[in-house]
Amino acid sequence: MQKSGKHRSPIPGQPTTGFSDNVWMHEDLRSTVRDLFPSLKADLEALIRIPSVSAAAYDSTQVVRSAEATAELLRDAGFREVRLLTVPDAHPAVFGEIPAPPGAPTVLLYAHHDVQPPGPDELWEEAPFEPITRNGRLLGRGSSDDKAGIIVHTGAIKAFGGKPPVGVKVFVEGEEEIGSAHLGDYLEQYSDLLEADVIVVADSANWKVGVPALTTSLRGVVAVRVEVQVLDSGIHSGLAGGVVPDALTVLSRILATLHTADGSVAVPGLVEYESDPLDLTEEMVREDFGVRPGVRLMGDGTLTTRMWTKPSISVLAIDAPSVAESINQLLPTARAKVSMRIAPGQGPTAASDALCKHILAADAWGAEVTVVPTEQGSAFLANIDDPRVAAFREAFEVAYEAGVAEIGVGGSIPFVADFERLFPDAAIVLTGIAEPTCGAHGPNESVDLGDLESGILGEAIALRLLAG
Repeated sequence: MQKSGKHRSPIPGQPTTGFSDNVWMHEDLRSTVRDLFPSLKADLEALIRIPSVSAAAYDSTQVVRSAEATAELLRDAGFREVRLLTVPDAHPAVFGEIPAPPGAPTVLLYAHHDVQPPGPDELWEEAPFEPITRNGRLLGRGSSDDKAGIIVHTGAIKAFGGKPPVGVKVFVEGEEEIGSAHLGDYLEQYSDLLEADVIVVADSANWKVGVPALTTSLRGVVAVRVEVQVLDSGIHSGLAGGVVPDALTVLSRILATLHTADGSVAVPGLVEYESDPLDLTEEMVREDFGVRPGVRLMGDGTLTTRMWTKPSISVLAIDAPSVAESINQLLPTARAKVSMRIAPGQGPTAASDALCKHILAADAWGAEVTVVPTEQGSAFLANIDDPRVAAFREAFEVAYEAGVAEIGVGGSIPFVADFERLFPDAAIVLTGIAEPTCGAHGPNESVDLGDLESGILGEAIALRLLAG
């Protein structure tokens, strides 16, 4: 991973030398954000109450409600030309703009207003779409992922009374939680509308509560569907067992070849490299992810390297009878979905080809094996030496009164590569208010209110710094 010596803190969260010298310059913004924060928290609560689940099985009118509510928040913050953007068969996105003062750059602020399904109600301490404040955190689906991002953007503009020192455009998507299937269509259709000098994607995370971060890398993703066929139809397991293999056993045999004994990816020829270990420990990983006591962690190298800049492979699904529905039959066919995260610098097509080649080369006892690529998303590596990115680092140091961690993220945001392709001269900054304890996508999702206030202040200061 690239690293810059400028403004770096040797231990994330410790104050960086000189940051306090700049605090007084932005006390007006700090005071304004503090005064605005109760109303901004109420805005977030109102958004959480709208169950804007974008998955196909849920009520799509709630996503429209969420888009309309977001548009109203943008108008209230001072944005002009606020409107819903649409493309065929997609949930609506929201756009707003404040034109740039003469000579000032334009910043595009991204967030998304759709959310994950809540899951079983009984796993939540309170109803998932009824926000509640507890121990300095606001609980509710979408509180951190990513309706907090919307509030960061509107709050930063309100801190300037609706008249920021740079041009600001906001694009709030409605399909991120279902893979941003139509975002490419949005970017192509509205590319002139969305063009900017700096693009801020507020859908990443901080390192810890109180420790801000800039996301400097994202892994890409490829996925394939594997199908094994051994028989024309199912046959009695007692009559043919021991002579004829069943498809599920063959499939399991193939899948077992994807990792070495220590859990490292066994597919040859993939890009991998070391990343900054920061202060991440095995105990932190186990606690943050809820790893059961006897489970060994996979792979080798530093923990950050394994999660950020090495490939990983997961078997996401297998088509097979459930245990309750099983019968004494050798299965004729079996299928699985295999997903592989790839390191920045790895081309997704080459990675997909390598994965397919490895699967087809596995000893499958002569079974018919078919591998079909189903998904590709590019990785991302930020130019952290760009002075426009440095403005956000300085802003976060002042807002949080702490050093900024430069982190990778093991997950993928493939549309960032689309932004990179369409706007090659723009600086891309990945930020967010989520952190390891927020429970995004799980029950009792929450956002730390102190981090939310600091995030709003940090974005406002960054806009001021970008204006020079």
